[in-house]
Amino acid sequence: MHKKKKFNDYICKVGVISLFLTLAGCSDNKDDNTNNNDNSNDNTSSLTIKDESFGTTPSGEKITKYTLRNSKGIEVEIINYGGMITSLKVPDREGVFEDVVLGFDDLQGYIDNTSYIGALIGRYGNRIAKGQFSLNDVDYQLEINNGVNHLHGGLKGFNKQVWKSESFTENDEVGVKLTLVSPDGAGGYPGTLSTTAIYTLDDDDQLSLKFEAETDKATPVNLTGHSYFNLAVNGTITNHKLKINAQNYTPVDATLIPTGEIAEVKGTPFDFRETKEIGLNINDKNQQLVYGLGYDHNFVLDDYKAGTVRTIATLSDPHSGRIMEILSDQPGLQFYSGNFLDGTTIGKDSTQYQYREGLCLEPQFFPDSPNKANFPSTILEPGTTYSNQIVYRFSVME
Repeated sequence: MHKKKKFNDYICKVGVISLFLTLAGCSDNKDDNTNNNDNSNDNTSSLTIKDESFGTTPSGEKITKYTLRNSKGIEVEIINYGGMITSLKVPDREGVFEDVVLGFDDLQGYIDNTSYIGALIGRYGNRIAKGQFSLNDVDYQLEINNGVNHLHGGLKGFNKQVWKSESFTENDEVGVKLTLVSPDGAGGYPGTLSTTAIYTLDDDDQLSLKFEAETDKATPVNLTGHSYFNLAVNGTITNHKLKINAQNYTPVDATLIPTGEIAEVKGTPFDFRETKEIGLNINDKNQQLVYGLGYDHNFVLDDYKAGTVRTIATLSDPHSGRIMEILSDQPGLQFYSGNFLDGTTIGKDSTQYQYREGLCLEPQFFPDSPNKANFPSTILEPGTTYSNQIVYRFSVME
């Protein structure tokens, strides 16, 4: 009886201690989740996402910043003002993580931004000649905001909109879903356009962006992302190396509107079929380079099939060893070599963004397609869904 009583007392004490430890553990977990505002769960502990305030617009709309991180440490920050990527940290060959996109320290910088840095672009990425097109026997006049032409959706395109946003976590990725309704007549466009843009980050070091859009009236649609990349973090991008899977490109006139010609890249400065240094031919005596002050042209991508994602370009920086592959299902890629950066844009840490210190690679349809019958059509009809899938895949040189 005495031994049995001692055993029962022992069991009782162990039970009390176990209960105390369990309650203490629950309390600690609750505090951690509250402080970090972290939406990860047990099944996706390697992937995390958190949200925090990023300020308030002059009209009083609250802006949220989402931070997505994978198990290897790659981290991207996205705000719901303009759907902008504000930071993207990836490792170099030594494992040092640095921010490889241009941007600003605060919300006001993005509000004042006139270079579309980091933004989602719509309703129409790129230029439409004189802001004019005809559709179903109706002539439309869009806003003029780039010389005599319409650019990137007009004076208040998708880059100047506050998107509805929500974060999510799935088994193999974390993400942010952004939605926007553009009313009939916005910027001069016909139809109410409902757009969804979804960013995701996974443990394969892939940052993905997927657009979908629907309309209640036939309208041109051409959406894309407009991040400025510099894999070396600072300095000129002309030392980067680039490969573009394109046999052809679309030459432009003096206002950067395509002439309608689809020309071979062979034998021109636009031949990136094999990897080469961006600066190798960027200053060649070539009228197209004169018009763009460098590269600001649409490349006609190989192997286009609607809805089929394939590798379209590879960018690398020999100094840091960083590599970025771009995959997409689009027919075109706009390569812009940062020719209009001139030091007047003050970015992160008071950095003056100078000539060619960032570049854009924008998967999309062709510029001025509504006025070019030989280009792939950008007209979205009611009852159909527009889509654009973009993947940025990061790695390092061996």
